Amino acid sequence: MVSFLIGIAALIGGYFVYGKVVERVFKVEPNRQTPAIRINDGVDFVAIPTWRAVLIQFLNIAGTGPIFGAIAGALWGPAAFAWIVFGCIFAGATHDYFCGMLSLRNDGTSIAELVGKYLGENSKYIMRVFSVVLLIFVGVVFVYTPAQVLNVLIDPNNESIFTIALIIIMVYYICATILPIDKLIGRIYPIFGAALLIMSVGISVMLFATGEIATVPEFAFKNLHPDGSALFPFLFISIACGAISGFHATQSPLMARCIKNETDGRKVFYGAMILEGIVAMIWAAAAMGHFGSQEGLAAAGSAATVVANVSVDLMGVVGGALAVLGVVACPITSGDTAFRSARLTIADALRFDQKPVKNRFIVALPLFAIGIALVFWSQISADNFAVVWRYFAWSNQTLATIALWAISAYLAKTDKNYWIALIPAAFMTVVVTSYIVTAGEGFGPLIASAAGSASAPYALGITAGLLLSAALSALFLLLIAAKQRGTMSD
Repeated sequence: MVSFLIGIAALIGGYFVYGKVVERVFKVEPNRQTPAIRINDGVDFVAIPTWRAVLIQFLNIAGTGPIFGAIAGALWGPAAFAWIVFGCIFAGATHDYFCGMLSLRNDGTSIAELVGKYLGENSKYIMRVFSVVLLIFVGVVFVYTPAQVLNVLIDPNNESIFTIALIIIMVYYICATILPIDKLIGRIYPIFGAALLIMSVGISVMLFATGEIATVPEFAFKNLHPDGSALFPFLFISIACGAISGFHATQSPLMARCIKNETDGRKVFYGAMILEGIVAMIWAAAAMGHFGSQEGLAAAGSAATVVANVSVDLMGVVGGALAVLGVVACPITSGDTAFRSARLTIADALRFDQKPVKNRFIVALPLFAIGIALVFWSQISADNFAVVWRYFAWSNQTLATIALWAISAYLAKTDKNYWIALIPAAFMTVVVTSYIVTAGEGFGPLIASAAGSASAPYALGITAGLLLSAALSALFLLLIAAKQRGTMSD
């Protein structure tokens, strides 16, 4: 209980203390016109109230991410609390703030274009493909999971329900991707965002009211995973949205095109991430406390089942209704903006005007065709969906890592404190490199087979991650030193 309360207090304090540090490093200009005012096309560039922008940003980046990810991370025990708190304050919220504000300063442009500007043209082309692939994965995951949950809730023996649910969700996605942002997303997102917060607050209150909070273990440097799965790097991939997520880099430009003043940036970008961290803390605590142990949590079933059981057991009928909202409606509100962001990323790359509705359809329809094909492929077997999910998780954190390096480059080029981005960039480089070398969906099986040792991938993965991170950091610092000596240009 003490670890949980300290974690919540640290997140709130992080917003007021470190959030202001990050804001001062960026140096906001209150009198500078934002794209929402200067460009305002009535479609993607639309000025909206700050409170609405906060809730839209929160739901854009959240969905079920801080719930499902926190439940998965809770299997390692209270070490999950430490990653959520430190990851959120020093990595995730910093990442989201700079992605949003740099987009705002560059006419609301997408993350791929920002990476190209600060890391070079070649990285821009790679990032365009990488971010669109990630966004399609996100769209697929958040079409498949709510359709599957509805199938199970209504009639698990009738697979046609999945198809019907899929059609309904995809029709909504098309509308949300094509229509002006204030006509659909701007109206319903604040409602769902508020509902997600109310659901999480209700769960936290009932944890204390029922005394279950007392069963949550206190922080210790100990791996409690029932399967003995290594804490590093797997915990840091499992808990993404509650700590740091590259998906957020694709979503922040949506609100960068809508906020009315640069001073709103800390509330919208940094603040929404802190809210997500709080939600993740609550669900990690609920997952640890409600089932008595990590073994009990592992035996409870899927994350969706855990959400339903915790919600109904703690909050009754109201909790059941909110659980359905959490595992059905909230992922839908991440999937729609994933496709919308993919449309904008492609349009930015092609410099293809998105004001005419015909142009929006030209870009969006092929994306939906690919997404639907992947959804049906995922439906063939649970293994197929697992592949999509794993690559989504890794590519998500890899995109965040690339974005942090781009932010570091921007800060260095503008003679600002680049360490606030460089340190998390170096750390996340170790995480994503060691994961892809070690994991079963990466090079792990191949390395284990070649070496004749099951432990070889892990040792090689950690070594490769540390070496790559050290090399990139050294190169970065050498380039900065050369720039300061005047031996190279920007």
